[in-house]
Amino acid sequence: MKKAAIYTRRGDGGTTSLVGGERVGKDSVRVEAYGTIDELNAHLGFLASAVECGEYAVSIEAICNRLFAIGGYLACGQPAASPVTGEEVEALEAQIDAWDATLEPINNFLLPPCTEAAARANVCRTICRRAERRVVALSQQASIEPLVIAYVNRLSDYLFTLSRILSRGNEKFVEKHCK
Repeated sequence: MKKAAIYTRRGDGGTTSLVGGERVGKDSVRVEAYGTIDELNAHLGFLASAVECGEYAVSIEAICNRLFAIGGYLACGQPAASPVTGEEVEALEAQIDAWDATLEPINNFLLPPCTEAAARANVCRTICRRAERRVVALSQQASIEPLVIAYVNRLSDYLFTLSRILSRGNEKFVEKHCK
């Protein structure tokens, strides 16, 4: 098989191809949605390098695989099969619940984490929230499987909780200024 070229020059005019060949502007809502999922995936790789081996790294790798499927789904110009199952959303929820049961309750906003791994998880959380906003914006223009939005929404909660787990004992709260 011939090796694919890294560059094609077809995007030099500000357009890109979706899965199926349709050309759209690189600033389209669809490209923003799958591009932000791709950005999240890159940051999850950075997070995985901070947690090394073990259960967190295995879980992050599974999430990265799912996000690649979601990115491919979002890059389709026409409806495609859902890249997410209800069981995958429920698995995120189960992990969140298991971790949360070991954490102290919070009654105020948390300052950004002070450990490197927790800070990386927190950055992933914020990118995930942006990805969710981009996917929701796309859903106003195109048919998007609701489980995709649910998965990305739950993933940001997962990343918030993971950040708390990785910060355990070092969490700092925002000072209350209003009474």
